[in-house]
This record gives sequence, structure tokens and C-alpha cells, in this order.
Amino acid sequence: MAKAKPVVKAAALDRTINAATDSLTKARGNAETAVTKKTAEAKKLLAEVKRHLKKKTTLTKRSITAAAKLKKDTNAANKKVVATVAKELKATKTALEKARANKAAVLTELAALRSASKRLTAYTKAITAADKVLNKPAKKKRPRKKASK
Repeated sequence: MAKAKPVVKAAALDRTINAATDSLTKARGNAETAVTKKTAEAKKLLAEVKRHLKKKTTLTKRSITAAAKLKKDTNAANKKVVATVAKELKATKTALEKARANKAAVLTELAALRSASKRLTAYTKAITAADKVLNKPAKKKRPRKKASK
């Protein structure tokens, strides 16, 4: 015959429930911390992308003017300026692509963290509300007043 499973004791069940709610609360705190840190990182990366875009625009304009000067007057100084601008522009484009890739990864992670944090907050609030209802003291019934004659 198959061995019957033992029945869970009330104390063990209570410990399990308390451990689960504690771990849920701890996870919620960790999620909030992670969201805060990732938000700061995302802001930093957004600023970096903006800075690189501005630099790229400036270098592109400088490249056009340097090319026009070179076309007008071909000398070593103008050739050097064009080469320098092209080199800086290439480095800026590379840095911009790297920053955009990092930003996309961070924003994806941030969205997932926010979703998980929202779920944890909802679960914690629901458990807290349920605990309030379950832990209310029982109302004492007042004895009825006897009707006077």
C-alpha cells in the first residue's frame, strides 16, 4: 500500500506563510532599489547619446566647411583639417552606436524591472489588506437589554 502523506501542522504552515510574505517584501525592496539604479543609468545614457548626437552634428557641419575650403584651396593644412575632422567624426559615430546599444539594453531591462516591481507591489498590498481583514479582533456581542414592564 502507498504510504499516506503526513498532515501539515499549523505551526509549520504559519512559518511557511510568514517566510513567504517576508521574502515577498524583501523582493519588493530589492526591485525598488534596482529600478532606482537602472533609472539613473538610463538617464546617464540618454544624456550621453544626446551629447554624441550634438557632437556628430557639429563635426558634420565642420566636415562640410573643411571640404569646401579644401576644394577652394588645396594645401597641406586644409587636407590635415579634413582628415582630422573625418577621424573625429568616425570616432564619434562609433561611440554613438555603442551608447545607443547600451541605452536600448538598459531600457529593456528597466521596463522588465518596473513590471516586476509593479506586480510585487500589488501582491504585497493585497496580502497586507487580507492580513488586516483576517487579524481584526472578533466583535463582542452586547447582551440584549431586557424589556422593562
